[in-house]
Amino acid sequence: MAGNAAVLEDDSLVSRLDRRLLQVEQVLALISGLAVFSLMVLAVVSVGGRNAFNAPLPGYVDWIEQAMPLIAFMGIAYVQREGGHIRMDIVIGALRGRALWLFELFSVLLILALMICLVWGSWAHFARSFDFAAPLWSRDSSIDIGIPLWPAKLLAPVAFSVLCLRLVLQVWAYGRALVLGLDAPAAVPLIQDAAAQAAHEAEMLTGHDDAPGDGADSRNS
Repeated sequence: MAGNAAVLEDDSLVSRLDRRLLQVEQVLALISGLAVFSLMVLAVVSVGGRNAFNAPLPGYVDWIEQAMPLIAFMGIAYVQREGGHIRMDIVIGALRGRALWLFELFSVLLILALMICLVWGSWAHFARSFDFAAPLWSRDSSIDIGIPLWPAKLLAPVAFSVLCLRLVLQVWAYGRALVLGLDAPAAVPLIQDAAAQAAHEAEMLTGHDDAPGDGADSRNS
């Protein structure tokens, strides 16, 4: 299952690289969120046009297909960094110390091997669609309004490449923790127990309640 995780930071090189890569991942995640919002706007325009003018948005389905890679892939590396992907924690939750880091290292190496294959395959899929000599550099297009498909196909290898960089950093961090016997390594998601999650959520709510200008301050003034 997916759980809440904390990613620690320190002055080590792997942690500094983690923070740099996080900036890229946050931008990609933001783009993914904007794509979701854009589809909501397109749905309103299409339905409104159909009801008001009997003229829905042309190529609505085509634009949805183009936006799917943005929604599905752009935030995948950010979620991996935060430990938000779905997995079984029954075995991992019982491990501690070097045994835990060894298991995590092995899991990340398997994921990295899979993602390298997906980068190669998705890039080949993009290359079959892209052609400088073709109109709009595209050998194929959407069915309704003829949108070139190569930009959407390019998003997959780009997002998977960023995920590969994240996985390489996590292999480094888990390997470092395994060799040095660290209790809480930096640059990897550390799964929190229920008490730690509750304390973190309480801290967030307390900070929100203590914000200046809220209702309590107004009543006390």
